[in-house]
Amino acid sequence: MSRNAKVERKTKETDIILELNLDGTGKGIIETGVGFFNHMLDNFARHGFFDLNLITNGDLHVDSHHTVEDTGIVLGQAIRNALGDKKGIKRYGNAMIPMDETLVICALDLSGRPYLVFDLPLTAEKVGYMETELVKEFFYAVSYSAGMNLHIKLIHGSNNHHIIEAAFKAFAKALDQAVQYDERIEDVLSTKGTVD
Repeated sequence: MSRNAKVERKTKETDIILELNLDGTGKGIIETGVGFFNHMLDNFARHGFFDLNLITNGDLHVDSHHTVEDTGIVLGQAIRNALGDKKGIKRYGNAMIPMDETLVICALDLSGRPYLVFDLPLTAEKVGYMETELVKEFFYAVSYSAGMNLHIKLIHGSNNHHIIEAAFKAFAKALDQAVQYDERIEDVLSTKGTVD
């Protein structure tokens, strides 16, 4: 049974349609109007083996903030919706991703309790046309909308493009691990009997 979700969100700042398949092959169409952000979301889909179709129309005449943040909100909602009751999933995931001089780790828990620890010291104002401060805003939005405890940390690295890309890839691999089924888990992996 495929775990799919479709989320539509329209405000005065953004108009977003997102379709997500957690059991995909890493394919999709991604268009946000922000080239570097498209590239990062493509990495997320490919390395997590998620099918992602996304069209975001945002107020880019202002800046990229609403486009990036609201896309994070919608992606988080889609992850949560696609997971359903979370029965049988591993719940936890982690990954360590190298990219040239850079090494980034990501660990997450699909606990239903949102929290973000973000330790990526970025030194450039922008990569391409995307403000680097929006990377944290994106992951904050995803974590809180999905109900996810999310930790992302730079071990070492200096190139901002490499650091951000390694973070997106690490997040993808960690999430892919966490959403996988484990036949030993009969209900949900929690002593409380719920992960919401």
